[in-house]
Parts: sequence; C-alpha cells; structure tokens
Amino acid sequence: MKTQIIGVLGLGIFGQTIATELSSFGQDVIALDNNSTTIDSLADQVTKAAVGDITDIEFLRSAGIDTCDSVIIATGEHLESSALALLQCKKLGITNIIAKATNNNYEEVLYGMGANWVITPERSTAKELASNILRYNISNVFHLEDDVALIELKIPNEWAGKSLHTLNLRQTYNVNVIGFRDEENGRLNTHFDPTNKLPTEGIILVVADNRTLEKFDYLGYLK
Repeated sequence: MKTQIIGVLGLGIFGQTIATELSSFGQDVIALDNNSTTIDSLADQVTKAAVGDITDIEFLRSAGIDTCDSVIIATGEHLESSALALLQCKKLGITNIIAKATNNNYEEVLYGMGANWVITPERSTAKELASNILRYNISNVFHLEDDVALIELKIPNEWAGKSLHTLNLRQTYNVNVIGFRDEENGRLNTHFDPTNKLPTEGIILVVADNRTLEKFDYLGYLK
C-alpha cells in the first residue's frame, strides 16, 4: 500500500476515528482542530497535529495541507465551516476532497462546491447495521472489486451432507466454491473433489458478484 498524506480537518468522534484508523494503516495523517485538548490527546497517534482555524487558508498551508494527497473535512454539523474549509482546500490544489454531511441538503451543497465524495456516517452506519442483522448466515465479506466479493458463510441446512456436484452451486446460485471447513475454527479445505460432501456444520468460502450477495442478504435464498 502506497503511503499517502491525508489531512483530517475537524476532530470530533468521527474525525478522531478516521485519523487514528488511517494512521494505524501506516498513512501520514495531518490532524487539525481548534480544540487544544483534542489535539494534545491525538498528537502521538498521528504524523502531525495542530490547533487552528480550519477555514483559514494560511493555517492550512502552514500545517502542510497543501502537500496532502487527500483531505477529509469531518465537521459536518456546521455547513459554513465545512464549505469554507472545502473552498480553501480547492484553492490549495487538493484534488481529492472528502466531506462529511449530516443531511441531504448539506450533501448536495458540498457536492456542488466540488467535493469528490460526501459521506453521511449516520446513514452509512444504519445501512451497515441493517445489513449485518439480515446476514444471518454470512460470517465475513471481503470485496475483491466493486462488483465481486469473497463470502464466508455458514453451510445452509439444505446444502449439508450433499456433494458439490449434486448442489451444482455455480449453476443454481451463481457462486464459485473456494473451499470449506468442518467447524468454524477448523482448517480450510481447498483441495476438494466435486463428489466431496459438505459437512453438517461448518463454513463454506465462495466468490460471487454483489447482486448474488444481496440475494443472500435480503431474499433468504440460503437458510
């Protein structure tokens, strides 16, 4: 992973979480806020932390925001501050600006001002929670590409004890089987024959497109 310089403007709970997570992945993070207590608590967890007004272009320049590959404007509660910070980042030549919004109107304004991506954390969290609740069979999902996912799921009752040849999962469910294991913490078997029968209890690993994943999630195809 190429190390990037990422600016985080505004360090509420969302901003602090983003800053520390990016830093934990080895990225160079410049974290800015007008609260000195917040900056002091975060200083040893990021590359640089500074106290100041994130709408002041000279402060942003002195903090090194003009050197950033991306900037995240995390002050979504106050549209004026977010908009001014976005404007200053554009003036500094930042080409990838991500902004936080708390509602659809703020989102529309920030996109209109040139934000590359506007996120609404509350909406995203709610959707993720709903998806996780409905994924009663799915243990893990790893998105390999925009439209392809590696899915780890509990072996459905209707598959248990049947051979892969009999199930014909590629034709029936449009999935490709990578492997399976007898128990949730057992060794993954990737050297299998189509005549092998799936265990009664265990995990199966498949590759599928996102449309198929949505069927797993919401339509109850696998029970």
